[in-house]
Amino acid sequence: MSVTAAPGTDAAIRTAVAHTFPAWREVISESFVPLHVRTRNSGQFHGQLRSRLLDELSVVEVTASGHSVHRTPALIESSHRPYFKLNLQLAGSGMLVQDQREAVLHPGDLAVYDTHRPYTLAFDSDFRMLVLMFPHDALDLPVGAVGRLTARRMAADQGLGQMINPFMTRLAENLDVLSGPSGHRLAHNTIDLLSTLFAAELDGPGDDAEHHHGELFANIRRYIEANLADPDLSPAAVAAAHFISTRHLHNVFQEAGTTVASWIRTRRLENCRRELRDPLLAHRSVSTIAARWGFVDAAHFSRIFRSAFGEPPSSYRRTGGGHH
Repeated sequence: MSVTAAPGTDAAIRTAVAHTFPAWREVISESFVPLHVRTRNSGQFHGQLRSRLLDELSVVEVTASGHSVHRTPALIESSHRPYFKLNLQLAGSGMLVQDQREAVLHPGDLAVYDTHRPYTLAFDSDFRMLVLMFPHDALDLPVGAVGRLTARRMAADQGLGQMINPFMTRLAENLDVLSGPSGHRLAHNTIDLLSTLFAAELDGPGDDAEHHHGELFANIRRYIEANLADPDLSPAAVAAAHFISTRHLHNVFQEAGTTVASWIRTRRLENCRRELRDPLLAHRSVSTIAARWGFVDAAHFSRIFRSAFGEPPSSYRRTGGGHH
């Protein structure tokens, strides 16, 4: 096995090449979340990973012989931070299994899955794919909502897939030019684009009641996002703005696996985290960034930021969140 990294920080490209299956097993477990890896043909195995870390977005191109990877309950138990992965099949075909669903992926197809629940990815023969991996809380969608999309094939020639596919393909082709402030911003834009794709898939055709429910949820999320800076943003204010009872509002979020207050706090914290990591905003003080997203009490902000990300905002900014 050989591993090389371009000079620089964690934003450098890393290339890992394995010429045996045991070496590949090692490469895989170090590059993603821990996985069990199996193959029927360990004798003639080859694999290569090219990866880049942009802020909290990992962009990984995988080229390998046929094999399968398995995320088991025991492996999940030993992991802390939950991630989503989005695969774009570039060559060959594969199958993704999660949540009692399976998706057969051909070149151009997209599929999302959750590292916090068991899954299997299997490839019968040589393949190439691009994987984007990012924390749950980077998306402006509740985890429960995205859970309805796992292991569902999203075709490249339909809906927003027509835009996402060429964008991700270019990302794979240009890993070496993604660096500095522009790479950082592109990471955020990519995650925002994926949120839009998932939201569009969730708001797709359904029965009228389901469609109305999805539309209401989308409107509420947009309203919250537009008013995060308002310290008085509360469940009561959100409910009143949509002419529904707070009880109805709580039910809408409960179905998505979260609460209104938790969702507002998560979105505020994620926006603060992004701005603290943004090199173009290094001149802004921590308290200015906190206040901009509705946190008027600096001590309270520092406390809940530390609880969410493992360290106070000032040291998180200094270390670039390197502990995560």
